[in-house]
Amino acid sequence: MIDDVSSTHNSLIKLAKSLDRKKTRSETGLFLAEGARHVGEGLDQGWQLEALLFSGAAETRLAVQALAQKALDVGARVARVTDRVLEAVAKRDNAQSVIGLFQQRLSSLSSLMDAPFIIALERIRDPGNLGTIMRTLDCIGGGGIVLLEESCDPFSVEAVRASMGSVFSTPISKSDFASFNMWRKDFGFKLVGTSLKGSQRHTDTDFGTKTVLLMGNEQSGLPDSWAQACDGLVRLPMSGRADSLNLAIATAVTAYEIWRQKDFFGARD
Repeated sequence: MIDDVSSTHNSLIKLAKSLDRKKTRSETGLFLAEGARHVGEGLDQGWQLEALLFSGAAETRLAVQALAQKALDVGARVARVTDRVLEAVAKRDNAQSVIGLFQQRLSSLSSLMDAPFIIALERIRDPGNLGTIMRTLDCIGGGGIVLLEESCDPFSVEAVRASMGSVFSTPISKSDFASFNMWRKDFGFKLVGTSLKGSQRHTDTDFGTKTVLLMGNEQSGLPDSWAQACDGLVRLPMSGRADSLNLAIATAVTAYEIWRQKDFFGARD
């Protein structure tokens, strides 16, 4: 059954609105995904949908009708809502016509042991950067992202938006550095970090067949002890007055070089 909801005081809407807070996401294990295409991707990849909100004005679209039926089929609560309600949930004007409430999902390190390429992020702080890195890894078919130590929430509204749906196809794991470093050695991963102290350009470096790209956080880069644990440090060449790139851009530049060395394995024609 599809419920009709027009009040922002409805219990489901109050829950959806509260998922912009990390505390609520932690307590409920839920997060928001916006847009029919992205919600559809989550369903297609087997993520558990708890509730679906859609605009009554969008109900004439066959894709939205099909999505609502699919949500009902998997046992999710489905509500037809007003544009005002959607804007209240999304906290912005001109909100997407479809919003899904999904269960969060984290991957174990053991599930990544056969991956050819992993990105490890040291205490990343900016959810926009994290979402963009998810999207980048998805584009190149990487194995997953490991968040090291205390990092921003991969299921925050900002990170999910920046991922453009890639949150559903990018395995994410969490670990402390010592445990992760031991694990990657056990499974034969080469650990390569980016650093201004790097001795080689990224294009002159052999990243190996199983690679972890270790990126330092936005403020201070890799701690010295972590850099010393790397099998190699690389640097990105600079020409102008700036001495560094945005974290997400630096990750993308280096990740694409690693993929190039793998002959762009899996690339679509």
